[in-house]
Amino acid sequence: MQLRSLLVRLQVVQGIGYAGMVRVLQYCRASRRVITEPSKISRVAKLTPSQVARFTADWRSAAFQRRLQRHAQVDILTILDADYPLALLEGYQPPLVLFLRGQRELLATRQLAVVGARQATSYAERAVAQLLAPLAAEKVTIVSGLAKGADGFAHRAALRFGLPTIAVIGTGLDISYPRQHRELQQQISQVGLLISEYPLGVGPEPYHFVARNRIIAGLCQTVMVVEAQVHSGSLITANLALQNNRNVLAVPGPIDAPFSAGCNQLIVAGAKPVLNSRHIIEEFLPKI
Repeated sequence: MQLRSLLVRLQVVQGIGYAGMVRVLQYCRASRRVITEPSKISRVAKLTPSQVARFTADWRSAAFQRRLQRHAQVDILTILDADYPLALLEGYQPPLVLFLRGQRELLATRQLAVVGARQATSYAERAVAQLLAPLAAEKVTIVSGLAKGADGFAHRAALRFGLPTIAVIGTGLDISYPRQHRELQQQISQVGLLISEYPLGVGPEPYHFVARNRIIAGLCQTVMVVEAQVHSGSLITANLALQNNRNVLAVPGPIDAPFSAGCNQLIVAGAKPVLNSRHIIEEFLPKI
């Protein structure tokens, strides 16, 4: 078995997490051999007794084989592949395996992440449309998380203005969450790119969306926060972007608007305020 195939299997099997997979990958690279025995994998991954029992039972199950057969038809990107984005590789906890649907070549484009509140207001919708429309001539890909609110505004604006768009989701590629974005998800898979760290059939969990944020922050060159409360997932994404040495932009808002409080605080902390599309475009120009 090749190391790439082992990584895919470890991503699909139950009972082993990211840290365990990293240990197995490092061991295989150092020893220059691929381990396939579940007992050996469990020891190298340093699984707990309960994890060992779950992992071993699933590894040897018919259900696991059926899941592998389903994933044989899925476009898969691994950290071992030549087209794995360098920016993502340099980010926080780079994903070892990603499942893709759509235009894989978009991973090599210049990317702007647009994030914001799920309860984003009409101000955010207007701001996104006004700021993204002029980017159509700049060959910039819009990245977001397909959540309600600002994410949905960003994807729809991208499709409307002919901008490529990437959606990083927190479920398997075959599941739509939220349900009202089913058609939007399908459209993105046809003309843009869907990305998920989770195998087919995996539903939404709160921690999935926290983990997804690191992928959004890792992929892009610049993150723009449209609306965010003081404590929000959007600010987590912005902080991850800062840790990855990405550009962080924020759309200012009224000082008494709860959903602009996070953006205004980002600006006070040093984020660049965005008043027009030029402020975005200049972040993608060569630095002199």
